[in-house]
Parts: sequence; structure tokens; C-alpha cells
Amino acid sequence: MEALRSEQRDTDRRLIHGKGVASTKMSGQFKIGDKAVYPGHGVAQISGLEWREISGTRREFYILKIVNSDMKVLVPVESLSNSGLRNTIDVEDAPEVFEVLKDPNIAVTEEPWNRRSRVYLNMLASNSLCEIAKVLRDLHRITDSKKLSRCQSRLYNQARNLLVTELSLVYGCEPSLIEQKLQDALDTLSAHGE
Repeated sequence: MEALRSEQRDTDRRLIHGKGVASTKMSGQFKIGDKAVYPGHGVAQISGLEWREISGTRREFYILKIVNSDMKVLVPVESLSNSGLRNTIDVEDAPEVFEVLKDPNIAVTEEPWNRRSRVYLNMLASNSLCEIAKVLRDLHRITDSKKLSRCQSRLYNQARNLLVTELSLVYGCEPSLIEQKLQDALDTLSAHGE
């Protein structure tokens, strides 16, 4: 049993750092009411199962209700392992996200902006909190010298919201506390002249 828990923690760590693509739970292991993380949308609650006919084939779908949104997403049960749906990270792995925010390295150096934007979008869709934190960190650096463009602002807010939603669930606290922790980590980076 301990070996299974250890293997699960290793899988979760790979997902945190964007080194894994498989879901941490396979088809049939999520239950109604479970909270999970869906790529690009963040934390979702599994609100039900539903059968639908698509192109003449009946398929079963998980119904995901995205937290802090009215959005619902349908994920085919048979392809759950390829969907990117995963558990939230463990509380002991969460501090790594804040360390990424304080890291003076720049994740994306491609020029011009449209290339960087595509890379940032892929990082947001990776479902890796550390990759999402890198997007927030890189875009925050820009705010030290100029105002973000509309596109940059949208990416910045999406990264921040994805982090706040999952981390507040992981820590079991109000989102405002996570907002403050994120801001403190980013301010630390700014204070070092980066």
C-alpha cells in the first residue's frame, strides 16, 4: 500500500513540474463530488455522469463544473487518461509553486510577443502549476517597467486565477490569502531587481 502511495506522489510531482502527461487517476476512479483539475480551466467538481450519442455512438461522459465559473465541460469516461484531468496537488508540494515565483530565471525568451504568447498559452494548458507559475512570474516582470497589453493582461489573470483556485483548495483557505501569498512571492522577485 505504501508503495502505491509513493508511486502516486511521484506521478503528482511529475505533473506539478509538467514532466508527466498522464492523469493521476484512470477512468472510473473519479466519483461524483470529487474535485479535480482540468487543463486550461483549473479546478472543477465532478457533478455527474451522462450518456450522450455522438456520431451514432453512445458514450458516457463525466460532467465537470468549473469552480468560479458557470462553465461545464464533458469529458469522455473512456478517454479520461488522455484528457489531462488530474487530482489537485498535495499540500506538501504546494510550496514549490511559490519558489518558482521567486526564481529570477525567465521561462520564455522567444521574440516577438506572438511567439511568446503561444508558448505561454501552451504552458497554461499544460495543467502544471509550476508552468502556470512561470507564466505569472514572467508577465509580472513586465509590470515593473510598463503596463501589460490586453493579451498579456488576460494571460496574467488566467495564470493567477488558476493558481489561486487550486492553491486555496489545497490549503483549505480563502482565495484572498493565496492572492496575498502570490503577491508576496512576486514582490520578493521585484525587490531583488529582476
